[in-house]
This record gives sequence, C-alpha cells and structure tokens, in this order.
Amino acid sequence: MIEETRAVVAEGAGGPEVLRVVNRPRPSPGPGQMVIRVHAAGINRPDVMQRQGNYPPPPGASDVFGLELAGVVETLGAEVSTFSPGDRVMALVHSGAYADWAVVDAPVCLPVPDGMSLVEAAAVPETYFTVWSNLFQRARLAPGETVLIHGGTSGIGTTATLLAKALGSKVIVTCGSAEKCAAALKVGADHAIDYRSEDFVTRGKELTGGAGPDVILDMVGGDYIQRNLDLCAVDGRIAQIAFQHGSRADLDLQPLLIKRLTLVGSTLRARPVPMKAALAQAITENVVPLLAKGQARPLIDSTFPLEEVASAHARMDARAHVGKIVLTMVAPQ
Repeated sequence: MIEETRAVVAEGAGGPEVLRVVNRPRPSPGPGQMVIRVHAAGINRPDVMQRQGNYPPPPGASDVFGLELAGVVETLGAEVSTFSPGDRVMALVHSGAYADWAVVDAPVCLPVPDGMSLVEAAAVPETYFTVWSNLFQRARLAPGETVLIHGGTSGIGTTATLLAKALGSKVIVTCGSAEKCAAALKVGADHAIDYRSEDFVTRGKELTGGAGPDVILDMVGGDYIQRNLDLCAVDGRIAQIAFQHGSRADLDLQPLLIKRLTLVGSTLRARPVPMKAALAQAITENVVPLLAKGQARPLIDSTFPLEEVASAHARMDARAHVGKIVLTMVAPQ
C-alpha cells in the first residue's frame, strides 16, 4: 500500500478558493535529499502569484505549493552526511512545502537552533535567503549605513528590518497606514513613512539630512523605480526583488550616472542547488548564530492549520498581516 501525504494544490488560477488539500503519494528522497516530516510552512507573496497563475514552478518541480518549511528529518537519501534522522531543520524548496511530508535538498537545509520553535523556523528560509542575498551580498549593506525598505510590515520588510538592525544599520521603512507604521517601529525600524500621506522621496531625504539612504530594498517597482533613483544617496545601491506595480516604467536614468548608483536584482526560486547551497552556508555562518541568541527571529503574524490554507491566503491577499503567515501540520504517525 502506498503511503499518502496531504498536500495543497490549485484547481486553476484565481483567488484563495482555488486551493485544495489533496492526497498524494508520500515522496522518497533521491541522492543528496532528505524526507522531512513537515511541522510548519511559511506563506509568501510568490505563493499568491503562483495561485493567480503568474509564477509557475520551475520545470520538473512539484505543483504542490510552498517554498519554505520546518520539520524533522525522517529519511536520508544516498550521499547525505550533514544531517541525521530526528534533526530539526528548516529548508528552502522549489515547491512542495504545503504538505505533511516533503523532499528537500540537504545542502539548502539549515539547523533549527535550540529554543526556536518550528513555527518560527518555517518563517525563515524564503525571506532570510532573499534578504541576505539581496541586501547584504548584492547591495552590500554595511554597519552604520542607512537602508530604506519598502513594505516595512511584509515578511520581507520585517525580516530586512530585523537583520539590518541586528547588524548595525539604520532602518527607514515605508508602509501604507499609520497603524502599519506604528507596527514597523515596534519591529525595530528607526523611522516609518506612511506613503499614503507623505512623499517618501521628500521625507526620506529629510530623514537623512538631504543625502538619501545608502541602500534601498524594493519589491514594488512601477513608478517607484524612478523615485528610488531620485532618492538614493551618492554611491548608493538599489536592490530590486519584485515588481508588484509592474516591471515597466518611463525612466530618467541620469541619477544612475550622476550619483554613481548600482541597481541590482535577482530571483531565488529557479537558482540551481549549488547556488542556494552557498547561500545556505552564508546564512548558517552569519544568521543562525543570531537566531540562536534570540536575535532577529521572524515576526509571526498568524498561524493556520493546513486545512484552512484558503483563509491563510485570504489574509495575505488582504495585506492585513504584519510579519509572516504560517501553516501548521499534524504529520501522520
């Protein structure tokens, strides 16, 4: 008899109502892989985009939703020596995290520090990998510099704030309401700009003595692209990680030359395993020690059982969350 696992898929493209919990055969590990008994899985904006039909899994990846998970190692594939059955791990996956059991590539797994819950751990891989890669590696944010983070109460925004503050930078965020600005300040931001009532370019310059922030982290795109160029400091860096308002804009690129700006961008999901493994190693060395000390741990907005995945996505769609939304599973015995 083939053992089964609950898993979340979409019946067509659309709103949260298209999500279904179905039964699938329990996966088996290949060389370099492990089977994880999943305890929790983080929900991210790319999951919403996939549900809407705008962000399909990479070729060969499962149609089961979910990019990050935390749980306990159940079975090792050949050539795995870094973990053992029973180890608590958090992992980045191409897909398949919204399930009771999942296959992960061992090189992109991180150990869960003692004292950290698996719900917290499930909120780490996607956002922490993204923020470390873009903010610290590609945009080279350094201690003492100022970073402006758009979407300050999102999963990415809260993660970027926590890490930037833990590593000695000043943080300015933009948010869409006074309430979210207050929440961002509680997370640790030094200043929060309500972009609905203030121009973030004008206010961003005021908060930096006219210089502008050294680094900008943006997932909005659209008309923000020009405004980021206008705001960023001389020799500044802009990290573009998404285009929620579109990837096209009518631009005046003179600031790029005059201010010697660097504009970088990247995606994470389709990167090959060796690239993700190198990133996992950097996070293990630089971020996991912070988590072990109770610093820069993810902010959990809410949790939902797997069966209520549609409600979890509805909360993400409403943009009411502050921090990460997490699914929880009761894995079969």
